[in-house]
Amino acid sequence: MSSGTIDIEEFENADGDEFEERTDTEEIVLFLDEHDDRAWKAAMIAERLGLKTDAVSAILSRLKERELVRHKRPYWAITDDTERLHAAYRLHRHHEQADEQYGAERLEELRTDEMEDVQ
Repeated sequence: MSSGTIDIEEFENADGDEFEERTDTEEIVLFLDEHDDRAWKAAMIAERLGLKTDAVSAILSRLKERELVRHKRPYWAITDDTERLHAAYRLHRHHEQADEQYGAERLEELRTDEMEDVQ
């Protein structure tokens, strides 16, 4: 995670919303996507992101159930199904927007069959 500072060049070159807080799941998916040429052990992902290994392992297992990561013990890699990854990202963004607009308690009422397919 962040040390509280970043290089000024990184700051200047960043998009306006780039530094918004991300969930651990988002951090892991982004990390694996940015390093899609490698497979990683959960402990190394945890170390790189400043997270606990147990938490990373649990998140990776959930992502595997959704077919967003691949796993060959002990290594993990982002899915090679880019359409599925993009669909999951779109769903995630819609969920965030709905949460902001309607509140978390009403999200279940808005669930669609398309959402079920990705989850």
